[in-house]
Formats: sequence, structure tokens, C-alpha cells
Amino acid sequence: MKPLLRNLTPKIIFITAALLSLLPFISPAIALSMGLILAQLIQHPYAAASQKATHLLLKISVIGLGFGMNIFSTIEAGKEGIVFTVISIFGVLTLGYLIGKSLKIDFKTSSLISAGTAICGGSAIAALSPVMKANEKQISVALGTVFILNSIALLVFPAIGHLLQLSQSQFGLWCAISIHDTSSVVGAASKYGEQALQIATTVKLARALWIIPVSLAASYFFKTDKTKIQAPYFILLFILAILANTYIPFAAKAAPYLVEFAKAGLSLTLFLIGSGLSFKTLKSVGITPLIQGTTLWILISIASLCAILALTST
Repeated sequence: MKPLLRNLTPKIIFITAALLSLLPFISPAIALSMGLILAQLIQHPYAAASQKATHLLLKISVIGLGFGMNIFSTIEAGKEGIVFTVISIFGVLTLGYLIGKSLKIDFKTSSLISAGTAICGGSAIAALSPVMKANEKQISVALGTVFILNSIALLVFPAIGHLLQLSQSQFGLWCAISIHDTSSVVGAASKYGEQALQIATTVKLARALWIIPVSLAASYFFKTDKTKIQAPYFILLFILAILANTYIPFAAKAAPYLVEFAKAGLSLTLFLIGSGLSFKTLKSVGITPLIQGTTLWILISIASLCAILALTST
């Protein structure tokens, strides 16, 4: 009986905490913190299933957030972020290559960290790893690096934004450029305000489309089959959700409920991400990849913030 209880207890704790993260008063930051704490206290009872669920939940949540947006304001937000997007992506990829080389990090690991920082975190790493023929160790190190920095960003970015008195549009743009994963971008922006959330989500998903050209370049460089390239098709559904909210009255009426459902899904997504970041995972990353990822992240955060403050109005 006792061994059975020992096996059941982590599962009960995990499921209870996951259900708590769905409650409306649990913010994305709190959900992530709950996951991080739990990861240090118990062994993850659903590690493999959690990883798969995270990717699916994130896509569903992002599509749901589309029902809270208007196509005209979305286009305006996308136009504002396009220059920052292009410059930052090429800048981060170049700097990442130079930093990785100077630290003597394995080229594929370094490239995955750079792409994850430049484009959209774990999604970019997952899409590029088969194209680059990366092994499990290289993928896990890159993902670990990105998820650690994502967790920090989600917790500190809103505080910095308020300290610097950034406007909603400035903060949304800064999040989209400087935070790796879409989940953490949306989590940080939703804490700051609705306008910040709309701008951050739109610009971040526009960045995610760069997975396709970067994957094509990687397939040429690593001589792999182009059919391995994974296009982010869920972005099309996100756009369709925005169009439905703008032009279909029935969808517009249901939109508030769909958006709340999406936000709850996002909190659960971040809880699952946090629950996978145990001390063992952090230790397996190693110091040099973490130095590369942290240096890139700090540089892009400071450079983009300075550019946004200089070029945009409040």
C-alpha cells in the first residue's frame, strides 16, 4: 500500500497544481512559478506527456487570443514591428555565431540557441533541429537555455516596463523582440495590458514565420531534405480567428469567452514549462551555452529597448 501511495502522491500534487493554474486569478507568472517550485520538490510524473501537451496547448491558446483582436489594429501593429524584426533577427544570428565560436560551443548547439533567441524560442529549435540533424543532447541544451531565460524574462520584464514607464505599444514591441518563446511573450504582455498583449502577439507571430526562410537556409547548409522543414501552420488559424472576430457577429459575441479560455490555457502551458525545469535540467545545460544565451538575450534586450525608446512615441 505504501509504495502505491508514494507513486500516487506526486501525480495528485501535480494534477492539483495544474488545475489551480487554470483559475482566473492565477496569472501566467504565478503559474510558471508554481511549476518551477514543483519541479524542485517532486519528480515529474508526466514528463513525456507534458512536453507534447505544451506544444499543443500553446498553439490552441494563441489561436484563441486571435478572437480578441481586430484585423486593422493587428496590421498596424505588424507594420510597426517589421523593421525591428528583420534587423534583430539577422543581428542575433550573427552575434550568436561569433559568441558561440569564441566560447568554443558545439556549432549545432550554438546555432540552435541563436535561432531560438532570434526567432521564437522552443518552436524555432524544434523546427530547425531535424533540418540541422541535431542530436538529443544538442536539442536539450538549447531548449534548457532558452526556457531558463524565458522564465526569468516573464518575471522581470513587466517590472522593468513599469519602472521605465513604457507605454503599452512600447512594452508589447519590446516583449516580442526580446523574449524567446511565444508563451512567455504573451504571458508578460498580458500582465502589462490588453494593447501590449495584441502588439506583442502579432509581432511575435510575424517573427515566427521566419522559421521558414531560416530552415530553408539551414537545409541548404546542412544538406538535408527540405520536406523536414516544419512551417508554423497554426499562425494561419490565428489570422482566421482575427478575421472572424472582425467580420462575423457570432464570433465577436463568443470572443470574450474564447479569449478567457485561451488565457487559462496559456497559464497551464507556462505551468507545464516550469514543471520541466528541475535543478537536474538546469545543471545539464552547462555553463558556456548559458553564457552564450544570456549574453545574446541581454544584448538584444538592451539594444531593442534603446531603439524602441528612440524611434517610437508613447
